Amino acid sequence: MTQAESATAIRVASVEAFRVRLPLVHSFQTSSHRKSYLEHILVRVGDGEGGVGWGEIASPSDPYYSPETVDTCWLMLRRYLGPALLAHTWERPEQAEEAWRKVRGHNFAKAGLDIACWDLWSRRRSTPLSMALGGERTAIAAGVSLGIEPTIEDLVSQVNKHVAGGYRRVKLKIQPGWDVEPVRAVKLAYPHLVLQVDANGVYTESDEHLAALEALDHYGLLLIEQPFAPGALAAHARLQSRISTPVCLDESIDDVEQLDSAVQLGAGRILNIKVSRMGGLTAAKRAHDMAVAAGWEVWCGGMHEFGVGRAANVAIASLPGFTLPSDVSGSDKYYSRDVIDPPVRADDGMVAVPLAEPGLGHTVDEDFVRELSAETLKL
Repeated sequence: MTQAESATAIRVASVEAFRVRLPLVHSFQTSSHRKSYLEHILVRVGDGEGGVGWGEIASPSDPYYSPETVDTCWLMLRRYLGPALLAHTWERPEQAEEAWRKVRGHNFAKAGLDIACWDLWSRRRSTPLSMALGGERTAIAAGVSLGIEPTIEDLVSQVNKHVAGGYRRVKLKIQPGWDVEPVRAVKLAYPHLVLQVDANGVYTESDEHLAALEALDHYGLLLIEQPFAPGALAAHARLQSRISTPVCLDESIDDVEQLDSAVQLGAGRILNIKVSRMGGLTAAKRAHDMAVAAGWEVWCGGMHEFGVGRAANVAIASLPGFTLPSDVSGSDKYYSRDVIDPPVRADDGMVAVPLAEPGLGHTVDEDFVRELSAETLKL
């Protein structure tokens, strides 16, 4: 390493992690689970010279939803990923992922460290994270994601609340038996609302399921997200050839190799980029670049992140290819008190990209984080 390279090199000197549980202001139901709280892992990295960066591991706690649970991520962070980062020297945050490149999978855990490295690097350079990533927007259009409610009346009530709050787009979770009727009810109440649906991969190519998915094609939806299982790219391609509504892939795409296969098959026309699922900001930016080059539209999804992960989503959503409304709604939709100050806010359906402060653009309330932590780790 040359003297100039040594002057800009970063070596993380400490990795801390905190298991934090936050109650939801409104319980959330998808096709697979209902939650009244969420538990995520917050990651703090330090460079030994006073520089600090924060990241978030927004893995689900339910193994039915994902094999990468909070427990698994905690183990990987403690035993493998954290020590690998401590032993690695890098100059730019894109190079930090080389520390754990030999570890297969475990994208959620990798994402927490990757976000923290980007935050550390941009703070050291007094640069907002969005600008460090190449973002161009000063604000992003925010949408909300609504779960499966006990009744259609309850669902319409939730839509009323968020439309009144200024949100530009609403996403409805669907499942067999809860699809056409809720969409019809919401469209009757709000004919001009930008509406999309998310199946989380629970449909099959049975006649009954295909009939429901094809019926949704008549409601002017922005997109139908992940109707089939993650590996069923051919099924997605067949559906896309039969309907005019764009098919959007989410769980099917963990890396750019899968995205390339999906593009070649014509398995959709839109990509939901989730920083947590893809393994961090570095991987998310790579997917953005490839999708845009292939002519696909992209938007930023979420995993109901706390403030740290939510701020990272805001930063990535400022990139030019994110042309559709994001899932980055205000923190108050999910949590009465968040772990950052100020919390992410939506004003008339728009979320401002923080440009006045470096890094994530928010201050982590460390005392609150430590107070809430059920378990802590320091490497």
